[in-house]
Amino acid sequence: MSTLAPDSAAARWVPFLVAAAFFMENLDATVITTALPQMAVSFGVAPARLSAGMSAYMLALAVFIPLSGWLADRFGPRRVFSAAILLFTFASLLCGLCTSLAQFVAARVLQGLGGAMMVPVGRLVVLRNTRPHELVRAIATITWPGLVAPVIGPPVGGLISTWLSWHWIFLLNVPLGLVALGFALKLVPPGGAGKRAFDLWGFISSGIGCSALMMGLDAASHQPVNIALTAGLLALGVVALAVTAGHMRRASQPLVDLTALRIRTFSVTVVGGSLFRIAIGSAPFLLPLMFQLAFGWSAVTSGFLVLALFAGNLAMKPGTTWIMRRFGFRTVMVGNGLLVAAGFALCATFQPQTPLWFICLVLFFCGLCRSMQFTALNTIGFADVPQARMTGATTLFSVLQQMNAGMGIALGAVSLRLADSLLGHAGARPSVAAFRLSFALIAIVALLAVIDSIKLPRNAGAAVSGHGAQEAQQK
Repeated sequence: MSTLAPDSAAARWVPFLVAAAFFMENLDATVITTALPQMAVSFGVAPARLSAGMSAYMLALAVFIPLSGWLADRFGPRRVFSAAILLFTFASLLCGLCTSLAQFVAARVLQGLGGAMMVPVGRLVVLRNTRPHELVRAIATITWPGLVAPVIGPPVGGLISTWLSWHWIFLLNVPLGLVALGFALKLVPPGGAGKRAFDLWGFISSGIGCSALMMGLDAASHQPVNIALTAGLLALGVVALAVTAGHMRRASQPLVDLTALRIRTFSVTVVGGSLFRIAIGSAPFLLPLMFQLAFGWSAVTSGFLVLALFAGNLAMKPGTTWIMRRFGFRTVMVGNGLLVAAGFALCATFQPQTPLWFICLVLFFCGLCRSMQFTALNTIGFADVPQARMTGATTLFSVLQQMNAGMGIALGAVSLRLADSLLGHAGARPSVAAFRLSFALIAIVALLAVIDSIKLPRNAGAAVSGHGAQEAQQK
């Protein structure tokens, strides 16, 4: 697969192009939540039925992400990434023109297919065209869409649906997608066509496992919970993915190469990183619910408070490279991981009488910490992965990232119900105490995520962070 010259303008701009595509994809996954009532009226259905459109999108992502690595190797990254942007843009246009729920669900499946190709292939392009000492900055650039989009998506969707109409949530993607397509054709290297055979059994079994697991997690997040259905789907997903893993370890040309799991720095972002992403994914779910249901605040107040997370995310970006060069990956991931857990513990202290300035300060602090941890985990995960294993590592990472998002929402819902049960509360709405206990439980999950980082050697990822080189200069 051909690469760009490291010092070329194209190589410097590719991370920004990929970040823009990621932002468009991540924002679209969350922006429609506040527009569902208006869309339900337009389609003539109950608002609850609109969840089918959201589920279809998430399932398409889960099923087709494993296919993205094979497509990139087979047809080249420029073709696949450009085709993904084009498909996502066209599907967005179809979403905006829909007049029925059935049409909308079909369009969302197409949109999910495009998004499934954009995420891992875009990350692969960045990893293959960035020099090691610039990897931290590049990963920080393409990480922020996943942090920012879930936070600003709901208020943006509310503004668009209020001042324009829900159709513009999707129609605005059309000019943005066309601009991104033009830059993709210009900046992304073409690569060569490969001859790797298609692993049909791996695709079928991974599709069954990922879709069953995602549907089970979605079922677990709804109230009341259908225990039999939820348990059955989760069990099917786990078994199917276990069968898939066994097959891919034995296959000569698996759909996803799992050998990168033997690399210590990559396994950290898989195990501890997954726990961290699951804990973080619960915050955008729990915070608005707590502010509105338990505290009785308006949706506007809730939305602007959560934007403090977004401010913290952005404020940390300029300092990530310096911090990791100064302290190294292990120190940052352990120390900052403890701060992430402390942030959840502080959220557990919130009450209706808590001053708004204190809540904003805590959420800003949480935004700083989670931004730092995301960048560190996403960077060290690929620090020691050789180019021959990069496609498999990127694809596996993207699958886990998608799964972790669903698990985060499920964790928030399950922890809230568990807290309510432990407190003996049987009301229709969760109590303030239940939300506080829920955040305390999630703080424990965040603490568990740090254990994996403690086991890293002191010089882990030094070639990427530059920490060892700085220490040598000081001596």
